[in-house]
Amino acid sequence: MYHMLKQYLQQKLQQKLSPQQIQLMKMLQIPTMELEQRIKEEMEINPALEEGQEESTEEEGQNQEDDVVGDNEEKNENDDFDLTDYFDADDIPDYKLYANNSGPDQEDRETPLGAGKTFHDLLYTQLGLADLDEEQALLAEYLIGNLDENGYLRRELNAVVNDLAFNLNISTTVAELDEVLKAIQEFDPPGVGARDLRECLLIQIRRAEDKNEHVQRAQLIITKFFDEFTRKHYEKIARRLDLDDQALKPAIDFILHLNPKPGNSMMDSARSIQHVVPDFLLVQENEELKLTLNSRNAPELKISREYKEMLQHFAKTKAKDIKEKETITFVKQKIDSARWFIDAINQRNDTLLFCMQAIVNYQRDFFLSGDETKLRPMILKDIADMVGMDISTISRVANSKYVQTSYGTYLLKYFFSESLSTDEGEEVSSREVKQILKDAVEAEHKRRPLTDDRLAKLLNDKGYNIARRTVAKYREQLNIPVARLRKEL
Repeated sequence: MYHMLKQYLQQKLQQKLSPQQIQLMKMLQIPTMELEQRIKEEMEINPALEEGQEESTEEEGQNQEDDVVGDNEEKNENDDFDLTDYFDADDIPDYKLYANNSGPDQEDRETPLGAGKTFHDLLYTQLGLADLDEEQALLAEYLIGNLDENGYLRRELNAVVNDLAFNLNISTTVAELDEVLKAIQEFDPPGVGARDLRECLLIQIRRAEDKNEHVQRAQLIITKFFDEFTRKHYEKIARRLDLDDQALKPAIDFILHLNPKPGNSMMDSARSIQHVVPDFLLVQENEELKLTLNSRNAPELKISREYKEMLQHFAKTKAKDIKEKETITFVKQKIDSARWFIDAINQRNDTLLFCMQAIVNYQRDFFLSGDETKLRPMILKDIADMVGMDISTISRVANSKYVQTSYGTYLLKYFFSESLSTDEGEEVSSREVKQILKDAVEAEHKRRPLTDDRLAKLLNDKGYNIARRTVAKYREQLNIPVARLRKEL
């Protein structure tokens, strides 16, 4: 069976983003903290892009440009390239462009880098001080390398024995590894080297300096009633130990103050601190709000003078061989790329300011008072309609951007929230409901914490039409555990 192949013409209208538009979309997503690095990357790959301000136009330079263009009109008539668009009146002597005018008050744009020892490095340091022979030290080093970021050994010892035999040709037994692991469990921070949470807590309890009655009860609870403890069935534990709540409470409090993730305690101290750099600065003067873009990490850019002079040189050359034409193509591409990049940076700044100004206008009451309950319900579409842009553009603007106000520094996403209706039909922000929910949980009786049903009834009594499942969703967004896990003695 044969199929006939047909050729025909078809017109199709498609919408495609240009490279410049794609570059702008990527620029909108970059926060101020990362913009400087992005600019440095572009300057490394494009020698036609330089840091600095474009020089002002002078009459002499303009006349000289007109002379160059006039003399070369006939020469460039039959050429493949028109170079006149790449000239400007930038004929200031080089020595005027390379002056060090920095003073003591000039802002330092260098970002400090922090460094510290990792969790595993600290354990290896303690390994050198441990009383272990050469073979045991080798086993300990391998076990430390298998600890996760929380300080736990999640692998079975018999699996580690097999790994040592097949990968490192080291013959050992589970008993030998267990002995070495016990030595690691004596390292700091207490609890490191445990295989589960129960063992981690027991290690810390055994290493407690004061072996008083409460500590002994804590060890008994974790040893015999660990499952009941994790489920907060304190009444059952009290009955089993024949204790009242007042006698049980100190032991429970001691356990709750132990560290369930000993590895993180050292990782946090060794981790570099990254400060939030606001993208916008909002200053309140009387009843006026003045918005500016933080350009701290965004240096001004210009096109390289050397590359412009190269094009001027080629414009004066009548005959062009293949190599010169290839060079002209390369230079033009780099200058075009530099112009696109500078335009993208400028458009990014304009778009960010335009969208942020719309957010400020929409949430004016909040920015004037700092009162969270005055936040209006706001979604991406509200701002998109105000500025006449696509929702995806507003999403890129709000992504990972911060604004510094008189009441603190906020992530832009903080101002976007859903709307809920009250009994009177008034629309309120879900942010307001979350604040009421948070306050209710903080004020609850910890021996009888509020369930989601009771929280929903509390909000309904206040006039907010909200279902139990919505309360559960907001509670999870606030990182508030269920009522059973909030229970305390």
